[in-house]
Amino acid sequence: MTQTQTGASATLERTVTAADTAEALASGDLPVLATPRLLAWMEAATCAALAPTLPAGSSSVGTRVQIEHVGASPVGAVVRVQATVAYVDGRLVRFAVAAHDASTEKVLGHGEVTRVVVDRDRFLDRLG
Repeated sequence: MTQTQTGASATLERTVTAADTAEALASGDLPVLATPRLLAWMEAATCAALAPTLPAGSSSVGTRVQIEHVGASPVGAVVRVQATVAYVDGRLVRFAVAAHDASTEKVLGHGEVTRVVVDRDRFLDRLG
């Protein structure tokens, strides 16, 4: 069980590099922020929001993602990603996530990410 409360949040800023582009990640052929990288940044923000309240020996795993990538970001753009706890039910934590261009505040993406808090050792033991 987590002590995370609705409204807890974390904000991260990342600068788009050539390694973050659709070209580099093979998710397209344009030199703009790739959707898989945006999702990874959104998940990183959920982890950052959850980390301060995780019980010792615990971690969290992503179980559901629903995002819309609605704006392009060129190499050099600074992207601000925020995750806010929207719902908690025992070990399940649902986040509202959003990404904005840090200089213009233009919305780049938004959606929802769900994570489940797990006992780290038990989870890894199940893998064999």
